[in-house]
Amino acid sequence: MTGAGDTHREGVVGDGYPAGAGWVVAAHGELDQDTLAPLEEALAAAAEQHPLVVLDASAVTFGDSSFLNLLLRTHQLTTLRIAAPGEQLQRLFALTGADTVLSVFPAVEDAVAGS
Repeated sequence: MTGAGDTHREGVVGDGYPAGAGWVVAAHGELDQDTLAPLEEALAAAAEQHPLVVLDASAVTFGDSSFLNLLLRTHQLTTLRIAAPGEQLQRLFALTGADTVLSVFPAVEDAVAGS
C-alpha cells in the first residue's frame, strides 16, 4: 500500500503503517527545530489522507516547544492521538497544559482504539 509515511526517512521518522481507520507515524530520538522537518512532512501527509493519525512517541527521547507546536497544529488538521510518550514528553505536556488538548494514550493499540 502506498500512503503517507511508508518511505523511511533518515533521522526521526520510521516507517508508517495503517491501523484501524487511521495511520501510525513512528518517531524516535530528539525532536527539536533542527530535526523536526521529516516528522512534520510525515504528519502532514498522514493528516491529508487519514481521519485518524497516531503518533507512536515511545522512542522519542526529547521534544521541545517546536515539537509541541507541530503536535498542536496537526491536532487542528485531523484527529491526532499520541501513543506511549516517555517521561520527558509527559512532563512537557503537563507543564504546558497540552495534555488537556491532546489525546494521550499509554500504547499504540489504545490510541488506535481510542480507549
